[in-house]
Amino acid sequence: MRNQRQVVDYALQRRAVLAEYYSGRVSTLDVCDATPYLLRAAKFHGTPSEQACPVCRHEALTDVAWVYGDELRHVAGSARAPEELDRMADRFSEFTVYVVEVCRSCGWNHLLKSYVSGTGDPHPPSRRTAGQ
Repeated sequence: MRNQRQVVDYALQRRAVLAEYYSGRVSTLDVCDATPYLLRAAKFHGTPSEQACPVCRHEALTDVAWVYGDELRHVAGSARAPEELDRMADRFSEFTVYVVEVCRSCGWNHLLKSYVSGTGDPHPPSRRTAGQ
């Protein structure tokens, strides 16, 4: 995806959580806690990853992108497919994307990265309403 700014990678935090799990200090219930809403978003809006689940090792992970931003209005807080993110990056000046990996089999989920996307134009062109 183009227009990615302020990228934050959560790989170190992911490794720490998995180390706690593999050592037995946290249970499967603590790390496999995906909500039904997240699992549904993975099914309909997610993109398959080539990486296998680090917990159950049965299924490939699915990456889900969540969008947030003042300019997004009713779309904020929803999962979006990659092609939708590209269209949104051309349409909105700035919004934040959070990419979460999800195992649809066991419920493992973890934040992979976050970034800011959009045109970067602080003054987007105003839209005309139907009455104008």
